[in-house]
Amino acid sequence: MTVLTRLPDWRSRFEAEIDAIKLRPFSWEDHECGIGLIGNMVLAMTGEDAAAPWRGRYRSYRGAVRVMRNEGFGNIADLIASMLPEIHPGLARIGDIAAFPDDTALGFSLGIVNGERVFVLTETAMGTMDLLQATRAFRVG
Repeated sequence: MTVLTRLPDWRSRFEAEIDAIKLRPFSWEDHECGIGLIGNMVLAMTGEDAAAPWRGRYRSYRGAVRVMRNEGFGNIADLIASMLPEIHPGLARIGDIAAFPDDTALGFSLGIVNGERVFVLTETAMGTMDLLQATRAFRVG
């Protein structure tokens, strides 16, 4: 498990990274919920690239699923749980990760908590979901 510490200026880094991410189109190569959102947000807030082992290893949905399963994970939330402490979603604070169950082979979509709303990526833009819909959450620093 990775122990992360937020940088002293994590909040301004959080805001700057959200501004940068929301302008980028969705891409399985480098801008999806795992690396493009969560990986880049964790890097911005902590200075640690927790997504480094996964960067560049897939270029499609099928590739992402294959890499996840080849590493022994049944869903993306279990992969995150192997790296970060899992917490009850009700304890998630700004900058933590929320996981929402879905009907894809990845099993969950991921987002970054911003109070009662969670930033998520969609096929066309950044959106939000209600934190109350999350069934799993993970502490970032």
